[in-house]
Amino acid sequence: MSSVPASAFLALALILFCIGLYGALTKKNTVIVLISIELMLNAANINLVTFSKYGLNPNIDGQVFALFAMAVAAAEAAVGLAILMALYRNKRTVNIDEMDSMKN
Repeated sequence: MSSVPASAFLALALILFCIGLYGALTKKNTVIVLISIELMLNAANINLVTFSKYGLNPNIDGQVFALFAMAVAAAEAAVGLAILMALYRNKRTVNIDEMDSMKN
């Protein structure tokens, strides 16, 4: 059995989520915003696995949901980077403030 308490995992997830939320809300670089969203998804995965192991009924369900969340995160990263590359070709910038209109 693990000697690390559940509160340590939950605190780590809280810190990661807060860092991701701060980055997503305050940064102007689109790549940093995408990385921040990935941090928030990883914090959610840590919570899922923690409650899967230390919950009232420990079972594998949280780990399965975390695996699906990782697959969604990989697809989100691929689609997000593809959209970012298409926007960069048109706008010549990755600044979020300059990507608010559909025209060139």
